[in-house]
Amino acid sequence: MKHKPRPNRLISEKSPYLLQHAYNPVDWYPWGNEALQRSKSESKPILLSIGYSTCHWCHVMEEESFMDPAIAQLMNDNFICIKVDREERPDLDKIYITAVSALTGSAGWPLNVFLTPEQKPFFGGTYFPPAQKPGILAWPDLLSVISAAWQHPDKRQQLLSSGDELTKNIASYFSWSTTDDPINFNLIHKAFDNFTLNYDKRAGGFSPAPKFPSPSIQNFLMVYYHFCENKENKAQQRDQALMMSNFTLRAMANGGIYDHIGGGFHRYSTDAKWHVPHFEKMLYDNAQLIDNYVDAYQITHDSFFADVAMETADYVLADMVHSEGGFYSAEDADSLPLSSEAHEGEGVVQKVEGAFYVWEQHEIDTVLGSRMGKIFAFRYGIKPGGNVEFDPHGDFKGKNILFVAHSLDETANAFGIAKNEVEQIITASKLKLLNIRNQRPKPHLDDKILTSWNGLMVSALSRAYQVFGKEEYLQAAQKAANFIQKYLYDPKNRLLYRRWRQGERKISGVASDYAFLIQGLIDLYEADFDPSWLEWAVVLADRQIDLFYDATHGGFFMTSKDHDKHLIMRVKEDLDSALPSDNSVSVLNLLRLSRLTHVKEYAINAEKTLAHVLSRINAHPESAPQMLIAYVYSQVKPIDVIIAGKKDKKDTQSLLKAARSKSILGKMILLVENESNRSQLAEYLPFIAAIKETDGKASAHVCIDHTCTMPVFDPDALIEMLN
Repeated sequence: MKHKPRPNRLISEKSPYLLQHAYNPVDWYPWGNEALQRSKSESKPILLSIGYSTCHWCHVMEEESFMDPAIAQLMNDNFICIKVDREERPDLDKIYITAVSALTGSAGWPLNVFLTPEQKPFFGGTYFPPAQKPGILAWPDLLSVISAAWQHPDKRQQLLSSGDELTKNIASYFSWSTTDDPINFNLIHKAFDNFTLNYDKRAGGFSPAPKFPSPSIQNFLMVYYHFCENKENKAQQRDQALMMSNFTLRAMANGGIYDHIGGGFHRYSTDAKWHVPHFEKMLYDNAQLIDNYVDAYQITHDSFFADVAMETADYVLADMVHSEGGFYSAEDADSLPLSSEAHEGEGVVQKVEGAFYVWEQHEIDTVLGSRMGKIFAFRYGIKPGGNVEFDPHGDFKGKNILFVAHSLDETANAFGIAKNEVEQIITASKLKLLNIRNQRPKPHLDDKILTSWNGLMVSALSRAYQVFGKEEYLQAAQKAANFIQKYLYDPKNRLLYRRWRQGERKISGVASDYAFLIQGLIDLYEADFDPSWLEWAVVLADRQIDLFYDATHGGFFMTSKDHDKHLIMRVKEDLDSALPSDNSVSVLNLLRLSRLTHVKEYAINAEKTLAHVLSRINAHPESAPQMLIAYVYSQVKPIDVIIAGKKDKKDTQSLLKAARSKSILGKMILLVENESNRSQLAEYLPFIAAIKETDGKASAHVCIDHTCTMPVFDPDALIEMLN
């Protein structure tokens, strides 16, 4: 009789990633005092392994090495082994991935780092196989080499010295020295020029394979478009910015990186054509991409962008939300294949990349029938032998990854039918296939709820509601904000927690939790005009400054002083990558709040942070596109559209719709609904006390630098004024 393996210490954790390793024979510890003290008392190096629950290569390394008793014994005998969920502890991940990048030139996950007992890194890498492969050292061999070096006095001293030197260099990299240099406004144009050089004219995007969505770049290009709109000598650059952004967004939404059956975007494309994705779905990607497509629609009024934004939002509401309103973190790339595909006699069936999402042609024909199947196959590039050209691991042999191979017009012409009939057939086909797909084994759901990522989704849904008017988006944003307030906020001490799962809130919030949530609350206020969201945003902004702001050099540290006594340094982020940096988002938040509240400290802290970050990225301004957006925002005149009227009245709604229809840089919308509401807003903006309905009719004022026009009552007049 086979005995169930004994769990290790991770069994007591709530992180899905740590729980995935709870039955490894490795003697894993969670990060904390017990493991770190044992390292010091036994004078053993630390093996720190960092990943996340939907990480494909994390799964591979666990199955190959961490579940192997002999390899586990080697780890247990020679190291204190610690597992960390990077999504719970972005501070640890930032420090040690920077160390590995400095050592090897690149880094990713799983991240495996060797530390001294003082937590200083001296060696590391990412995935290591159990047996040597060309160019990759075997994991057991690496363990033996490092263990032998540690046990040799002279070589141990070299490792300790290496740890000291690397830690010193990382600390220097993350330190921000004082600068009095003026900001060079040409950084904005330089970043645009660099994006133009990196742009893929054939397939969209700004890199070769693998290709990531890069929502911050799309954000920057659309802001650059607005910024150049009225500059005579920048018409060509303006048009180029919008073309690059929109072509990329259209290419992604037509490619296999987009889920054409269920909506939403996968993590990235492994090829240059956006066809073959890494199939995990992340909350933060989809939140930012909803924003991108909302912006594209506001500029172009092309329904294509609206459809993608709404389909993505609908996916999140269908598959990624807790019953009380918080949003889950991710869905895995891997899932079990259909039972008919499992081979007899092979024991446990292994999960396969993309199994939930791919199709064989005979499945399509069986579900849709001959005629519908042929039309659907033509539209989405389905072939009898599969349509995947780039398949280095052989996961997709005979499979089809849906992408838009032919337009609706081309499909209509090919089959001699009307375009609207094609649309009806495609819509009906997707519903049928979705029902069949939902009967397959689903990918693992990482159901932890993170404050920062929820803040991004609150922001995205609030903006989607403002533009599309779908009440379910507003209600979902409100429920998520209420969830965070109920389960992840300590009102007595005005503190956020980072993670909630299964009734447990844990880990003090880091700067991004405050920054992303504040952004969400400001956008939520502009959606439902409940002043309590604005008041909470102000409370959180004040607390963020108290906990994280560097009054000497400017900028926000990722962690507070008392976040974790074991951290070897406090880090400041200044680069925007898959997520915008907490400093980029914080600067824009403070600039928006300074306009709404007249608190001068907000603007001063924002401008000081801007100056330091932009001086640091002078050589490569494209590395911080979100910070450049904040800089542009700081340079434009604020435009406030203030509407006086009852929110549920038709005339007020008409004015709100008109105000929201125009995408204008620096625009904010406020609603004065009643005396209570007016007095709350007047505490921040005294001039609002004088803005009221006129003869019972809703009115709108356009205010530039708090100098307001005479009221208008007609939506067309408001649009003309905004034009």
